[in-house]
Amino acid sequence: MTTFQTALSGVFVRTSCAWAAVALCATLAACGDQGAEKAAAQPAAQQGAVSAGAATPALDLTDGQLQGIKVGAVGEMEFDDVKSTVGNIDFNQNLNVQVFSNYQGKITRIFVDVGDKVAAGKPLYEIESPDLMTAAQNLIGTSATFDVTNAALERAKVLYAAQGMAQKDYEQAISDQKTAEAAYSAARKAVRVFGKSDKDIDAMIRSHKVDSDLVVLSPVAGTVTARTAQPGLLVQPGNAPAPVSVAQVTSKWMMAYVPENDAPAFKTGLPVKVAVDAYPGKTFVGQIVVSGENVDPNTHRRMVRAEIKDPHDDLLPGMLTTFEARVGASMHSVAVPMNGAVREGDGTMNAWVTTDKHHFVQRQITLGKDQNGYHQVLNGLKPGELIAVDGAVLLSNMFKAGNST
Repeated sequence: MTTFQTALSGVFVRTSCAWAAVALCATLAACGDQGAEKAAAQPAAQQGAVSAGAATPALDLTDGQLQGIKVGAVGEMEFDDVKSTVGNIDFNQNLNVQVFSNYQGKITRIFVDVGDKVAAGKPLYEIESPDLMTAAQNLIGTSATFDVTNAALERAKVLYAAQGMAQKDYEQAISDQKTAEAAYSAARKAVRVFGKSDKDIDAMIRSHKVDSDLVVLSPVAGTVTARTAQPGLLVQPGNAPAPVSVAQVTSKWMMAYVPENDAPAFKTGLPVKVAVDAYPGKTFVGQIVVSGENVDPNTHRRMVRAEIKDPHDDLLPGMLTTFEARVGASMHSVAVPMNGAVREGDGTMNAWVTTDKHHFVQRQITLGKDQNGYHQVLNGLKPGELIAVDGAVLLSNMFKAGNST
């Protein structure tokens, strides 16, 4: 082979190799295009539903996946500026009277029981009082002395007029009668203190019978709320517990201890709405009447007391309550349903926003108050935007599952 042929042959070989390389690259490119077309043709479910490479978390859903998601527009509503906490019911102690006897004695009879309605002046219980017995005995004795001195004075007047009595004896008769009259008057008043009427006193004097039974009357109209009185029980004035307690039950107290952060908001005069588990759906109304002057250093809570209207005596002392008070003006704000926001593991709140109801983008939002099944949105959403109003948690779980595969 000549030198020219050898050189030409080398050029041909090199040229052939170059064309072969070009052909191989074209073939690989064609294969890559076909693979991309196949990947694009696969449904989103087979792609993992996560939009890859996006800086903001996003999902693409199929029609089937959308069955569990409800999409709606972001709305607006009025949010009341209210604060709520828990408390418990008690009798209105300003209207709850513990009825003690003014004197010691032994209970002989009981006229009422717990739950009885009583009028002011109605007998509650009766005691046998040694003090009343002493006063009654003194009354009978002074009454007899008064009668004797009256008769003696009448005789002295006759004798003195007939000059049958000395001046000094007549004056002594007058003095004795005045002394007896004063003692008798004091004795009547002493018995009257025990609640005996003039009619009772006169009957006692006529019969010369000592009546030591003392009836204790109700000082107010209301309901008997407690009774420790039993026949034979010895009672002392002011020695707790009282034999009988009577309260006006149409007004109750609600006692609460609010966190110190909320304490300044609960001011005297604020109206409150109270709910108890025993009456679902029923609301009792009242207002705050006392706010404590200090915060408990151990619990860091402040005492708040409200008077609650209870015309039918439904509330029982000891019942647990939840209550809320309006502490400021209402606010018109963006609102989303409770299921339209989801709390992530880092504590942030997010919503899933869409424009075509298939592509969803996660957006961080700032929430305020919760009211009537809605979150107040302070930042992150605008009225009219479409979001997943139900199923936001499901979308977050789908995104996490897509990222983990």
